Amino acid sequence: MRCIIARFPFELTKSGVMASMKGITPEPVTGDSVIIGRRHYPVKQVGAVITRQDRRDFSAGEVTRALSALGFTCRAAPKAEPAAWALAPFEIA
Repeated sequence: MRCIIARFPFELTKSGVMASMKGITPEPVTGDSVIIGRRHYPVKQVGAVITRQDRRDFSAGEVTRALSALGFTCRAAPKAEPAAWALAPFEIA
């Protein structure tokens, strides 16, 4: 499949992405993620590996759209939960 990431065209296949990520240890997921095989990878890590570009050059959305179109399961970043003290009622003195 042809896709554009960081203004550059790439021909990606599902098997090619899986082969590129084989043997690469996933970094801790703090944002958007993708499941490749049985592992959860940060989308930016996968984008850097398959495009050989710096992570600052592309957005997570660009890589997520490409990987989703190839049939990978992508997950959005977990939403931040409010701190416990923010949920406690305020006492006015």
